[in-house]
Amino acid sequence: MTTLKIENLHVTVADKEILKGVNLIVKTGEIHAIMGPNGTGKSTLSQAIMGHPAYQVTQGSIYLDDKNLSEMSVDERARAGLFLAMQYPSEIQGVTNAEFMRAAINARRDEHNQIDIMTFIRKLDEKRAFLSMTEEMAERYLNEGFSGGEKKRNEILQMMMIEPKIAILDEIDSGLDIDALKVVSRGVNHMRSDDFGTLMITHYQRLLDYIVPDFVHVMMGGRIVKTGGAEMAKKLEDEGYAGLRDELGLDITLTDEDAD
Repeated sequence: MTTLKIENLHVTVADKEILKGVNLIVKTGEIHAIMGPNGTGKSTLSQAIMGHPAYQVTQGSIYLDDKNLSEMSVDERARAGLFLAMQYPSEIQGVTNAEFMRAAINARRDEHNQIDIMTFIRKLDEKRAFLSMTEEMAERYLNEGFSGGEKKRNEILQMMMIEPKIAILDEIDSGLDIDALKVVSRGVNHMRSDDFGTLMITHYQRLLDYIVPDFVHVMMGGRIVKTGGAEMAKKLEDEGYAGLRDELGLDITLTDEDAD
């Protein structure tokens, strides 16, 4: 079992404190969902876990088992078993999807256990077909010219190929039509096992209709204020965040969009 443990995490972005004491434990074999109003720090949490230099940890700790992530670079965190599917994946010219994924797989292996080209191609063909992706996708430059749905599907393909211990999915459902959402969800559910854990960040209940979480956490004001099961997401969908804010007696201003 692998455990991602976050304790009293405070994070500042451009001299503004966004996270104000986040506590969270994610283990392999579990699916966690984080929901919350706009601007409450959900994406900041994902970037801080992966070590983006613009997100400064000012207090608290992040551990992956016995490894202190604050002492590790972004690539070291990835090699240790973390994976981030970003809300807005970057385009990289001159590097094909296949080249990127094979390099990422081999980066997590020692030099005597590199994946050979035929094994890689067989695995890629299997996962690509599972996600209903065309063969030419593997030879296109990474995310270049991809639609929003293609980028999200490609992130799931990378996750299935790399097989991380803990995957952070930052609004993987954003901008997807229902057919693409079903494909992306199928990939995440296919990965579900005792060797894989997921932290999903989403605004919408609809994703959780297809990927049923073990835990739902609500973030407000830069910290997790309530944790429950999958049923809590349905309650939030029906009642919005204003009701929960009032129930907990929180002094947090919501926008009109958040309060709906």
